[in-house]
Amino acid sequence: MTIKEQIKILCVRCNVSEAELARRLGTSPQNFNSKMKRESFTIVELEKIANVLNVKFRREFILKNGDKV
Repeated sequence: MTIKEQIKILCVRCNVSEAELARRLGTSPQNFNSKMKRESFTIVELEKIANVLNVKFRREFILKNGDKV
């Protein structure tokens, strides 16, 4: 699943439009839409999305032995 798909699902599940999410992030819906098309989100931006929607964001690699990086 792409980050764009994940954000779209997150918006639906949190009952927030993409335009509203953009405003909460302090950007215009047009700029946010451009980022969605390019899927060019940084980890910091993804953490900010989680923060404004009051959800947790985890990023990690999990090795075959269960270790997380």
